[in-house]
Amino acid sequence: MEAILTINNLTKKFGYLTAVKNLSFTINKGNVYGILGPNGSGKSTTLGIVLNVVNKTEGNFHWFDGNVSTHNALKKVGAIIERPNFYPYMTAEQNLKLVCRIKDVGQSKINEKLEVVGLLDRKDHKFKTYSLGMKQRLAIASALLNDPEILILDEPTNGLDPQGIHQIRAIIKEIASKGTTILLASHLLDEVEKVCSHVVVLRKGEKLYSGRVDEMISSHGFFELKAEKHNELVTFLENNSSFGTVKIEDQLITAFLNEPMDSPAFNKLMFEKDIVLSHLVKRKESLEEQFLQLTDNNN
Repeated sequence: MEAILTINNLTKKFGYLTAVKNLSFTINKGNVYGILGPNGSGKSTTLGIVLNVVNKTEGNFHWFDGNVSTHNALKKVGAIIERPNFYPYMTAEQNLKLVCRIKDVGQSKINEKLEVVGLLDRKDHKFKTYSLGMKQRLAIASALLNDPEILILDEPTNGLDPQGIHQIRAIIKEIASKGTTILLASHLLDEVEKVCSHVVVLRKGEKLYSGRVDEMISSHGFFELKAEKHNELVTFLENNSSFGTVKIEDQLITAFLNEPMDSPAFNKLMFEKDIVLSHLVKRKESLEEQFLQLTDNNN
């Protein structure tokens, strides 16, 4: 896999506060990565460091193969890490022409990028007439003008209404389908689950998990169970290595699996133990349940 960004043992301290702590991960070409964590988990600080707007305290990072300076590497990066800042009385097209001059790139791609974000028919409208979602989409268009190899977005749907959120996510997927690598920071599990192929979970600047979204905590799911012999069933589950956490709520037992097991096999096992199940449902954990389990285990 071709690495786009490699981060090694990155640490950032602001006085007594450690915003990022010994963080390492690699972003490979052609994937959509989410940095997931609550506000204050170090997402924006990490992005600021790799974009050369925040100085690191310790550790290192390098773009691409490591043989190009960060300044030159950033010419192949598109990024939106703050609210879009365009001139309100200029049109979308005029604003993008200005961006082209600042970035020293040609203006030939303006219409193409406006079309990607669904604003080509509004290119002659002044920026101040745009909705918040349209402003964000114009910012994405401006970040794409240099045909970046990676697009970096910090909380791209913050403050948007449901329609605006849906449009931004659809645009991100469309850009990714054309081969652009994407790195987005988000505190929304839903966003990462719907948009990203890979995730880095941060809490208080530390990495809790890094890998594919669909392999997060490689969950084997859980059983929801009820039985007349409630206490015997609970005792069996708590003393069996095939099961991890066992939760009980109003006679409903939730037993998380440590290894693969299907319902018929479990039912047969219970029958052999003379425990008749009145309720047996197997479920797969949602990303949210896995995320909560992950963060709970790291208190």
